[in-house]
Amino acid sequence: MVKLIHTLADHGDDVNCCAFSFSLLATCSLDKTIRLYSLRDFTELPHSPLKFHTYAVHCCCFSPSGHILASCSTDGTTVLWNTENGQMLAVMEQPSGSPVRVCQFSPDSTCLASGAADGTVVLWNAQSYKLYRCGSVKDGSLAACAFSPNGSFFVTGSSCGDLTVWDDKMRCLHSEKAHDLGITCCDFSSQPVSDGEQGLQFFRLASCGQDCQVKIWIVSFTHILARRTEHQLKQFTEDWSEEDVSTWLCAQDLKDLVGIFKMNNIDGKELLNLTKESLADDLKIESLGLRSKVLRKIEELRTKVKSLSSGIPDEFICPITRELMKDPVIASEPSPCWVILGYTLTSDGYSYEKEAMENWISKKKRTSPMTNLVLPSAVLTPNRTLKMAINRWLETHQK
Repeated sequence: MVKLIHTLADHGDDVNCCAFSFSLLATCSLDKTIRLYSLRDFTELPHSPLKFHTYAVHCCCFSPSGHILASCSTDGTTVLWNTENGQMLAVMEQPSGSPVRVCQFSPDSTCLASGAADGTVVLWNAQSYKLYRCGSVKDGSLAACAFSPNGSFFVTGSSCGDLTVWDDKMRCLHSEKAHDLGITCCDFSSQPVSDGEQGLQFFRLASCGQDCQVKIWIVSFTHILARRTEHQLKQFTEDWSEEDVSTWLCAQDLKDLVGIFKMNNIDGKELLNLTKESLADDLKIESLGLRSKVLRKIEELRTKVKSLSSGIPDEFICPITRELMKDPVIASEPSPCWVILGYTLTSDGYSYEKEAMENWISKKKRTSPMTNLVLPSAVLTPNRTLKMAINRWLETHQK
């Protein structure tokens, strides 16, 4: 049986979202306001409506305790409110300034995710109200977000129909085309499912889209991590196809050799076995300098294969290239306040591969690759402490 018990008509424009806590109902609208109602009799609270946003409010959600409400808007902000008195706790601006379409708390209330129209997704520290991590999807705007029940990962859905799985450090674990058109919503079941054999737990995820379909997914964090590791290993092993080799050559500024490598059917296995003799005699590469460059790049590739199979520490990996750093740098003058675990970091909390950071700064106008915030300096300073740590690790693991 379905029976209508109450109708609320206080908003002056389209209502975009509604959310329940244990005692309240929240609604938000194109009229720029958020309204709060008591579940006892659906009367509006004395401190409602909540007003701050200068444009339409797209989404609102309660923290698991119900004491905090988050709202996000076309004005590029996500705002946290105290639900007991309507006090505004924090205004968190999307680094890109793009309209924020969706927001969601983690199950333990420590983090809040916000997704924007330009495809950026931010993890905020919900206690300090500071930016924790930032990432972005390749195409489309973000319209949906959901955390797994255990909080170990979350999923975003885009207007291009892509589902992306992120871990709690904002690393992309998996992405695929889930719907032919845009995704409108996604959510996890609160109850995990066991496979009954190995004792592994899976989570059911539902996604819906503008293609008139609802899809049910089984998501395993353990399997996602394993798949990610396999993907990383394939990037640097003999499993490469000839097309993968061509892509690698272009990335190494060796695109002039693509035709020669294809003509000789060089795949990943063949690539790793190339020598200076085979480059000269078999591939007929006449330039000594070019042969030396190819051999140097291949040797770097072999090093990466060994690094990945040895379990390279995450702090030794450049956040931009996701590869072992050879020449780590920081983007501001070293300062004792930025020393963490013995490694001097950038003012945004990270060290980067020098060449990758130089390219990033020249293209991205001095913004942090991880936070999108403006860096205080474009001067790159060698991180010698980190470089020595990497070299010591290599000596131990690359023999």
